[in-house]
Amino acid sequence: MSNAFFKVPVAKNEPVLSYAPGSKERKEVQDAIKSMKSKVADIPMYIGAEKVKSKKKVAIHSPHDREKTIAHYYAGDKSHVQAAIEAALKAKASWADMPWQDRAAIFLRAADLMAGPYRAKMNAATMIGQSKNIYQAEIDCVCEMADFFRFNVQYMTEIYQIQPESAAGTWNRLEYRPLEGFVFALTPFNFTSIAGNLPGAPALMGNTVVWKPAETQIYSAQLIMEILLEAGLPAGVINLVFVDGPTAGSVIFSHPDFAGLHFTGSTGVFQKLWQQIGQNIGQYRSYPRIVGETGGKDFVMVHASADAKQVATALSRGAFEFQGQKCSAASRAYIPASLWKKVEKHLTDDLKSFKMGSPEDFGNFINAVIDERAYDKITSYIENAKKDKKVKVIAGGKHSKKKGFFIEPTVILAEEPGYVTMCEELFGPVLTIYVYKDDQYEETLKLVDGTSPYALTGSIFSNDRYATMKAIDALRNAAGNFYINDKPTGAVVGQQPFGGARGSGTNDKAGSVLNLYRWISPRTIKENFVPPSDYRYPFLHSGK
Repeated sequence: MSNAFFKVPVAKNEPVLSYAPGSKERKEVQDAIKSMKSKVADIPMYIGAEKVKSKKKVAIHSPHDREKTIAHYYAGDKSHVQAAIEAALKAKASWADMPWQDRAAIFLRAADLMAGPYRAKMNAATMIGQSKNIYQAEIDCVCEMADFFRFNVQYMTEIYQIQPESAAGTWNRLEYRPLEGFVFALTPFNFTSIAGNLPGAPALMGNTVVWKPAETQIYSAQLIMEILLEAGLPAGVINLVFVDGPTAGSVIFSHPDFAGLHFTGSTGVFQKLWQQIGQNIGQYRSYPRIVGETGGKDFVMVHASADAKQVATALSRGAFEFQGQKCSAASRAYIPASLWKKVEKHLTDDLKSFKMGSPEDFGNFINAVIDERAYDKITSYIENAKKDKKVKVIAGGKHSKKKGFFIEPTVILAEEPGYVTMCEELFGPVLTIYVYKDDQYEETLKLVDGTSPYALTGSIFSNDRYATMKAIDALRNAAGNFYINDKPTGAVVGQQPFGGARGSGTNDKAGSVLNLYRWISPRTIKENFVPPSDYRYPFLHSGK
């Protein structure tokens, strides 16, 4: 029986290993890749205590080696979604009643398993399945996911410690209940850590979850489930199903016990889901929580006082790491005319030195985009730019899907700041640059703020503090994560809570206490130690 206030281990960011030639961790990942590629994995759905296999078996291929089958998963239908909901609701009471410290222990153990015995396998799965190089995989599927789990435990205890004041003769308490019903987690392909956190954060707070990952992330999603179950997660707390979006939505969003949506994906899909939830609002037991991080058209704004080499490095990394498939990736840049030639030289020199190919070759900085649909969309923009006289492709532009879905990092120089690739989200290795006149800095700040419907990330490069201050003020609502003299990517849990507003989502800041508040429904309890026995107040007595 618990009779103490427990103090959880202080959360610290998981160190990123180097994977340098000759290192122990490099060999471990290489061995894990070899072992995993030597067999074709068989991936079931996880519903309650069952590993469920359907009649429909679907092949999974590596984006960088489209002929290589790495796994098969079993595609579900409406019946599997319904079964997952029933399993979540069945598990709810016992999970919600579990002492918080025991829920915490499960996620702390999962973090240590990821960062310890599963580290190489976790990295290998993300590299093989999502075509991330070792560094991009390491900071994502190991370090960030472990950080999410550890810091979320710490934030949970901070929430629970907040209690109201009590007047004499009474005791006021706040009880932080999970939501009434189940949570639907809809997760993206590009970050394995997000795929783990979206179902994990609500579950930590006592909720049970139905989880639908992106089809192109199933290979690593299955490993997350393995780790959580080994860490002691009870059956039915998180239920993993492989169905398409409309199939899941038709069942989930019409269920009376639907209590919340935790989403990362496109703005268009999120708006459709919100609309669907709104249309069904009268069917629900309570008002569902809707939490979403969506698209971005992230900017780098440069002042004439900036260092050209630093700007170029930020663009090289910010625009092209993981092939630009980050909602935070730099995709538009505004550079003053006086700096442009220097920035262009440094940037094009960087791109010439990039090596592109399989992430299994650790010398490759650039790998494949996620699938053929993404490849076709991105390359259509590039080909249109080649034909348009108002823009110039100054670097890259080549692409091939013969072996895998490879697109060269591409830089487009636009004469007009309203050119399509300056405005629309591409989610690929394409950076568009607009060169402005040095004396139009403030006008360009207004342009940056008004060009895009998104407001996720952005940065200012400046060594003039007055110019920096103007940018901070003018771009106050243009980015939920704003960077000064840094690339607009790479938010770290516990350091830069992540999320944006406008068309970029609800800005509930994954990796912070703010996100966890969305998965609880507080109850105030007032206890009166000596209840009154007479209804009469003193003012009712006679006399002067």
